[in-house]
Amino acid sequence: MMQHRPHTTVVLAMSADGKIADFRRSPARFGSMADKIHLGKQIAASDAVLFGAGTLRAYGTTMTITDAILLQQRKIANQHPQPVHIVISRSGNLNPDIKFFQQPVRRWLLTTSLGAYFWQERSEFEKVLVFETPSQEIDILAALEYFTSLQITRLAILGGGKLVASFLESNLIDEIWLTICPLILGGSIAPSPVEGTGFLSDLAPKLQLLEVSTVEQEVFLHYRIIP
Repeated sequence: MMQHRPHTTVVLAMSADGKIADFRRSPARFGSMADKIHLGKQIAASDAVLFGAGTLRAYGTTMTITDAILLQQRKIANQHPQPVHIVISRSGNLNPDIKFFQQPVRRWLLTTSLGAYFWQERSEFEKVLVFETPSQEIDILAALEYFTSLQITRLAILGGGKLVASFLESNLIDEIWLTICPLILGGSIAPSPVEGTGFLSDLAPKLQLLEVSTVEQEVFLHYRIIP
């Protein structure tokens, strides 16, 4: 792991043919209760969770910790009941009326100066963070270094595929949890866990399988990215 950034873990559920949503990009609600419990545990183990604007638009909400044991564990560790929920969006184009903005979580927006314009004088986000490159893209590495300065040491990345791709391209992912769910979605335009331009096989990130388990019809895969 590179210094001066949080430990990053991608957590995603996908169909057996590798899709994280259908061709309409509908909210992916095909995971079982076991998968939801697994996701809750990963969120509870994190100081912050990060997700793209497309993921937020699809669901309209974020997942909060509700399990009493997980909440108690965070209390004992002197942590806030919920990790910080960080939306990353270059444009900042989000609907302020969605349910996400009524949920009991601390909300941050990671964006550009353009994306920050609408939100800076509003109260929906606790922090509006602007880290941008000379080409006015989001400077992810600078943002991660800032997170570390705030004692965010573990970051869960919850999608979507473009966000995961950008982190992988910059060698900023440490671990990946994939839940394989028993259905076939198909579709050439249905999103996958990693989008972007893709990798040639000899340059692709390599994985080490850390553990595998099955719960009823789902398979849970835990990988480490090989540096």
